[in-house]
Amino acid sequence: MIDHLKLHVRDVERSRAFYTAALAPLGYRVMLEPAPGVVGLGAERPDFWLALDPASTSVAHVAFRVDRTDRVDAFHRAALDAGGRDNGAPGPRPQYHPRYYGAFVLDPDDNNVEAVCHAAEAAS
Repeated sequence: MIDHLKLHVRDVERSRAFYTAALAPLGYRVMLEPAPGVVGLGAERPDFWLALDPASTSVAHVAFRVDRTDRVDAFHRAALDAGGRDNGAPGPRPQYHPRYYGAFVLDPDDNNVEAVCHAAEAAS
């Protein structure tokens, strides 16, 4: 079980603005900023962290699970509006499994960020 995830980002304020907007449809918000250059976001507790690292060149794939496909769609729209780049429009991904519905965007540091719904409604 994953407890939390931290991304090292080159510009924490730019990433903070992006993730605050992109993850709002998923119920995420900034919950904690314990030190300069560190931001904790979450829905119930801070479980997604951003940490300033101007030299970072790492690229990650992060997937947020949601319970409805309309939340996947809302995430995709919000992320694009926040400056993300499309990396896969919302829709079924039967190559993963028959009920997989996801959307992908690239964040300001080129991390691949996904919202995914595994619910039966995704098959429609």
